[in-house]
Amino acid sequence: MTIDHILDQIYVIPESSKQTLKKHFNEVSFPKGHILLRADTVENSAYFIKKGIVRAYAKTPDNDITFWFGKEGDPVLSMNSYVANKKGYEDIELLEACELYQIKTTDLQNLFDKDIHLANWGRRLAEQELVKTEERLISRQFRTAKERYLDLLIQNPDLVRRVQLGHIASYLGITQVTLSRIRAKKH
Repeated sequence: MTIDHILDQIYVIPESSKQTLKKHFNEVSFPKGHILLRADTVENSAYFIKKGIVRAYAKTPDNDITFWFGKEGDPVLSMNSYVANKKGYEDIELLEACELYQIKTTDLQNLFDKDIHLANWGRRLAEQELVKTEERLISRQFRTAKERYLDLLIQNPDLVRRVQLGHIASYLGITQVTLSRIRAKKH
């Protein structure tokens, strides 16, 4: 996915502002299994996925709990670091080899101060991520595991092919055994 497409799907800005923003991006690649962001760290970069898939998770004494997947076009950032320059609570692991667009958050903040169009783009990015977080929270609170799985199949059908079932079960808040039962009943 091109950086132009990614930027435009967040918020369309004038071409001159977009060109200014694009100058601050670097393309980076990392292998499957790489930990892109670490919990308890103030992250100084934001990423956008050109190619690949990632998961966000939090560690507990017993296991890791996956709470988000990102794929082509999605931003990958610690909202705590992006918004408040505070330590994040999540680790981000690459589930496939990934190609990413990277930008320093200090560069972003400086650009926001200088260009209202870029500031509005940054606001829209934060708003979209807030809405996605709210949707995940509401789904987790008010939908059954089966409903959450069926929603996942509708909204992200390729996720089941690209992600280990253990990560999907964790994301849904169920065991792999329960996920297997749900999958068996669906077919």
